[in-house]
Amino acid sequence: MSRLTTVLPHTMHAAVLFGPGDLRVVDRPVPEPRAEEVLVRVAMCGICGTDLKILDGHFPQTPPYGEYIPGHEWTGTVAACGATVDEFAPGDRVCIEAHHGCGRCGNCLTGKYTACLNYGDRAKGHRASGITTNGGFAEYAVHHVSALYRLPAHLTAEDAVLATTAGTGLYGLDTAGGYIVGQDVAVFGPGPVGLMTAQICKRMGAAQVILIGTRESRLRLGRELGADHTVNATEADPVAAVLDHTGELGVDLAIDASGSPGVPQQCAQVTKRGGKILFVAFYPEAVRLDLSAVVRRGITMYTSRGEGGDSVRRAVALAAAGMVQGRALVTHRYPLEEINEAFRTLREREGDPLKVVVAP
Repeated sequence: MSRLTTVLPHTMHAAVLFGPGDLRVVDRPVPEPRAEEVLVRVAMCGICGTDLKILDGHFPQTPPYGEYIPGHEWTGTVAACGATVDEFAPGDRVCIEAHHGCGRCGNCLTGKYTACLNYGDRAKGHRASGITTNGGFAEYAVHHVSALYRLPAHLTAEDAVLATTAGTGLYGLDTAGGYIVGQDVAVFGPGPVGLMTAQICKRMGAAQVILIGTRESRLRLGRELGADHTVNATEADPVAAVLDHTGELGVDLAIDASGSPGVPQQCAQVTKRGGKILFVAFYPEAVRLDLSAVVRRGITMYTSRGEGGDSVRRAVALAAAGMVQGRALVTHRYPLEEINEAFRTLREREGDPLKVVVAP
């Protein structure tokens, strides 16, 4: 049984994936939250690069076609709570992190729930909203209570929909050691993850944040959000430019948020001896990296997936304090009925999209 204060509809509009490239808005039953779950009336759901892979049928462990509702960057208002949930109440505004680990494997017990050893096994309690379970491209969505965060009243839906993205950057920085005060940082890829991560690095006391990309509009926004230097890789050699900004020493930390197969090698070239490289991107193909040079220079490499380690809660705190901005990244908004047009806009880069969102 669930606890609610208003009568809910029996059906809802939802974008269901019926096959590669076949996304249809259809009627589906409103999901009933189980004991530890919360039902949320979705206000907005973002589209990211992972969703493009999901739409094309190139992402593992998703639910079966004809049943699957994607969307893992969503925010909204609590509509009903499961029987044991007392942390939230109907009417609370919330954002999410996509991942809820099984809570029983060794990785989950040490806080590494985005690397849950039972990843994708719903019977053992794992869920990744919009990835291994139904998500937020719908009027309503359910999620585990532990993966929801209450929003301060002054934060907008646009701020909240980027909280998961900011959490990805925070979790990556945690994985790589976290302490970057006074250090030089290079961020490759001024997409949503890169721009949120660049903001966070500056607020965490980085001496210089150097943002590298290929689209001048995104680099310009990066400067407005606090990046000290930007490098347009279509106009200048990014390796030479970063070395120039660091007196030829290189950065203490290079972060690849681009997913471009050639960037890992550039990260190795711009990182100083004894420095670090953090990879937070997925790549469309195998990358080439001079690993011997990395070893000779004593560089340590880190990877992280998603927004683990309670990072979304901290991202909400940063946003509430005005230290990171999400709404500045939202460039395109579509109603749920036009979700295929929203995907097309992002894929074809029509109108220079940065973060495209869908509102039921």
